Amino acid sequence: MRTLFIAIVLLAGLSAIGVHQRHNILLSVLGSGEPPPLLEKQDEGSGVDWVDDYFIIDALDERTFAIGEPRYHQQVFSYLILGTDRAILFDAGPGYYDVKAVAESLTDLPITFIPSHFHFDHTGNEITFENIAVVDLPYLRERARNNRLPLTQEEHLGSFEGVSNIVLNVDEWIAPGSEINLGDRTLRVLLTPGHTEESISLFDAQSRMLFSGDFIYPGPLFAFLPNSSLPDYVQGAEALLSEDMTDVTIYGAHRVTPPGTPKQSVADVKDLHSALIGIRDGDLKGAGLYPVIYPINEDMQLWAEPKWLQDWASD
Repeated sequence: MRTLFIAIVLLAGLSAIGVHQRHNILLSVLGSGEPPPLLEKQDEGSGVDWVDDYFIIDALDERTFAIGEPRYHQQVFSYLILGTDRAILFDAGPGYYDVKAVAESLTDLPITFIPSHFHFDHTGNEITFENIAVVDLPYLRERARNNRLPLTQEEHLGSFEGVSNIVLNVDEWIAPGSEINLGDRTLRVLLTPGHTEESISLFDAQSRMLFSGDFIYPGPLFAFLPNSSLPDYVQGAEALLSEDMTDVTIYGAHRVTPPGTPKQSVADVKDLHSALIGIRDGDLKGAGLYPVIYPINEDMQLWAEPKWLQDWASD
């Protein structure tokens, strides 16, 4: 808390400088520049298996597995999604421990890794994947050379924990709105920006499952980082609400406390959308100086830049 207070005071005094400088200062103040110590192991309840005293595996059904890292301070979750012909690993944690090996222990199918976005706590970093798929956005395609996509510091944020930027060797470009055929199972790629420009969610309409990455999950949603955008967050929420979300369970990439896999519903997306509109229109008030913390519901908050720094011009 003391570090956060220092960051707030410092950044409040520097609010007039460029957005990238503010973000860099925030990360340098809050980040240790090295991996954090592991959290103590806690009870995750029945039906959850531990692997290597670090990972937990939660079988959501016979072909969908949540792989959690509850001893990592960000409490990240990745998802192994199986069809009959291939499997998707959606996110891969920070790579301090090998989530790929855990996924391979659960299936003999070829696995394609898809990051929900490019932050270091989702890209696996030093883990080598045989197949990688990345959202097909024009500015990413333009930057890639021979399908090698170097991530920028603002996309990756690895310096927060001393993790070097990486290059993604892209085997497959997946267009927003397209479908990924796993055999007898189909996932639709939904562009859900806001947390970052390239954030995606995967929607299994038949199984009524949505895998949302960092777009929405129980806890603080970060909309003040590099590549974050409040207007984009509105678009992302509206993209989800345009789908038939009846009886859909949303599986996010983080949780605040144990036990179990983070789960939400369309009601949480509606609450997020209402909060975003309230922020835009000046009806919802937040607390703090930088970032400003806006309430969404009893399980979520939105951390954003103060009103005078918010850019709604692109809305």
